[in-house]
Amino acid sequence: MMQHSLDAIHNFTRRFCDSWQQQTGHLPVSIGLADIDSPCVQQRAEHGVYWLPQPFTLPAHLDAVERGVEIALQPSVVAWYTAQFAADMAVSFRGQSITLLQVWNEEDFQRVQENLIGHLVMKRRLKQTPTLFIGATDHDTEIISVCNLTGEVIREALGSKKREILSENLADFLAECEIVIVK
Repeated sequence: MMQHSLDAIHNFTRRFCDSWQQQTGHLPVSIGLADIDSPCVQQRAEHGVYWLPQPFTLPAHLDAVERGVEIALQPSVVAWYTAQFAADMAVSFRGQSITLLQVWNEEDFQRVQENLIGHLVMKRRLKQTPTLFIGATDHDTEIISVCNLTGEVIREALGSKKREILSENLADFLAECEIVIVK
């Protein structure tokens, strides 16, 4: 399962980078990460940083999260956050704008793990099914997550039980995502 997810993530990222090259003639650009070091940085410019995904160089696990909340995590989520270093990627899924969250550098990986623990603790406190976020939407209270029990990709409203299944798994979700070029 983890290898299937890793392959899907790498294929999606390759498709993302190829779309940028074809539509703009250059590598993907991130404006918000211009001053933050990362192995992904290929070139800095006045308007942002040109980047390419790079191999994940840390141990490929989320043991700190699993120990912090005492649950085993979906392999697809472990793959999501340990497949590569990359910038966040803009997509459209069935017409909804989504920012797929990625790990930019080692420090960001630490921050993501802390945020995942906080999210899971909140879910436990609310007596809700554990989920792990992988994306943000244009709505402050809606996120894209993976259900830790089923592996389904869902859109959920923070602080409520409202959720909608988007895809049966991460690989199918990524296959349906359309690349959005944000300049």
